[in-house]
Amino acid sequence: MRVVVCLAIPYLKDVMAKKPASDPNYKVIAENRRARYDFAIESDVECGILLAGSEVKSLRTGQSNIADSYAAVENGELWLVNSYIAPYQQAMFPHEDRARRKLLVSKRELARMWKATQRDGMTLVPLVMYFNHKGRVKVKIAIAKGKQKQDKRATEAARDWGRNKARLLRHGD
Repeated sequence: MRVVVCLAIPYLKDVMAKKPASDPNYKVIAENRRARYDFAIESDVECGILLAGSEVKSLRTGQSNIADSYAAVENGELWLVNSYIAPYQQAMFPHEDRARRKLLVSKRELARMWKATQRDGMTLVPLVMYFNHKGRVKVKIAIAKGKQKQDKRATEAARDWGRNKARLLRHGD
């Protein structure tokens, strides 16, 4: 018995789903690059964030910073503290630029974060703030442990060795 497979079936060409090239709504707003250097990241969680209209408009222009911010569990709620969102000039009701902002997570995730910070001595650090594929603002929060100076040196040495190894394999020097 012979089976013939035809790769180009003309009548299925228009019916089959096409892969999206890239998502037009996904956009990174602010990134905390220093967090991966200063902290050993155990896990991360995607959180929603409660914002006013002028804050979202300001974020669309890309004027924000989460480098000096952190998250904290207080009174059964998760808060983003010390994040900067620039004031929106055309807003009728302006917002505070360094206000505490409420983060939205499930009760199970909140309990896990509370346990990590209170019992295990971990820190909640924002890694990236972005618009997801639906156009909603999300914050990726990492459950992390602070690195000591020798840990930072070891991480840097491992990264340098990886670079040198790749260079040697590529060039053969």
